[in-house]
Amino acid sequence: MPLFALDKELKFPPVHLAEPDGLLAMGGDLSVERLLLAYKSGIFPWYEGDTILWWCPDPRFVLFPEKLKVSKTISRMLAKNELEFSVNRSFPEVIKECKQIKRPGQLGTWITDEVERAYCTLHEKGYAYSAEVWKDDKLVGGLYGIKIGTVFFGESMFSKISGASRYAFTCFVQQLKKEGIALIDCQVYTEYLESLGAEMIPRDQFIQLLQNLLPR
Repeated sequence: MPLFALDKELKFPPVHLAEPDGLLAMGGDLSVERLLLAYKSGIFPWYEGDTILWWCPDPRFVLFPEKLKVSKTISRMLAKNELEFSVNRSFPEVIKECKQIKRPGQLGTWITDEVERAYCTLHEKGYAYSAEVWKDDKLVGGLYGIKIGTVFFGESMFSKISGASRYAFTCFVQQLKKEGIALIDCQVYTEYLESLGAEMIPRDQFIQLLQNLLPR
């Protein structure tokens, strides 16, 4: 089946037409309007070279906040209170740090300069959030993603010291739960996030959850 090529029209093909690996379409742009439509539709962008690729894998990897697993190590770190947690204190710095991370099998980061600018704009518009962990006033870990309605769409995380990204994720999920967030999209499987409580669900179930949880 030929891959859908997006143009200037603000639309995506139905997600059930995605290839077996979840690849749905290519091209388009990273405007605020297109990115929000993508997330609301269960679609997310990854870059391959200079090409924007849009994905909606089946099954989908998610975390229900009430199923968060807090390890003994993180519990001890929380009790010691040696690290400082914050939200939206330094979004540009967080995405720059995540930009240095390479996904397995990739020659470079998927976070291009265009992606960085686009998500900083989403942050300025109130959609993109960052969570940070500090030690001695230095940023040592964090993550960022998109919050729409009662869903948080996780994008990337980084860690400069052992346990910092896990600490950030744990603190942030606990805060999101208090704020009424019902679903956290983790996109694709990783053993790391599975250890924190994430699980696979069918794409159809994921899309139905989005329809129930996102504003019309």
